[in-house]
Amino acid sequence: MNPLPRAGELGLIGCHVCGLVCRDIKVPDAACPRCGSALHRRKAASYTRTWALLLAAFFFYIPANVLPIMRTVSVGDVDDNTILSGIIELWVKGSPDLAIIVFTASIVVPVLKFFALGLLLISSQRGSQWAQRQRGRLYRLVEFIGYWSMLDVFVVALLTALVQFGFFSQVEPLPGVVFFGLTVVITMVASMTFDPRLIWDGRDFDD
Repeated sequence: MNPLPRAGELGLIGCHVCGLVCRDIKVPDAACPRCGSALHRRKAASYTRTWALLLAAFFFYIPANVLPIMRTVSVGDVDDNTILSGIIELWVKGSPDLAIIVFTASIVVPVLKFFALGLLLISSQRGSQWAQRQRGRLYRLVEFIGYWSMLDVFVVALLTALVQFGFFSQVEPLPGVVFFGLTVVITMVASMTFDPRLIWDGRDFDD
């Protein structure tokens, strides 16, 4: 059974902004006739940009876990919580379901995103033909779950806004939540800069 022809073989190119399929006229300054964006067979320097963003996100993820993300001030007590200590406190105080949700969104999801993007980058750069369909699904999964990693930031924001009882209790965000938010945003941008078409092409099209 003959494989289906590719867009390049048919002289076609897709706009990465509006999705319009255009005729590939193969000139350096070719632009999409609908939105005016520059046309590229593949996203420009996709590997370089994605690696840079992924490494930056990893470096931000370290202080996000080491530094406290939230300070709880109550009568005679000041408590600073990191992500892990907050999860443990939720579990000990009788909220295991919420602890599991926060653990999944704050620890499991970011680590899996680092692993998944790293796997996609390495396998694509090597021109691997291994599990291409599954790697394509993995990329779509990374994009889908990216926004849920912001759960910790939302929790701190909600607690800061709602749990304010004058002199009796107060919640303050601390620097750790900033680093965690940066980690989430940068990994989301990294998944956007990676061109999933490279999964099928290998390294020959990173231009």
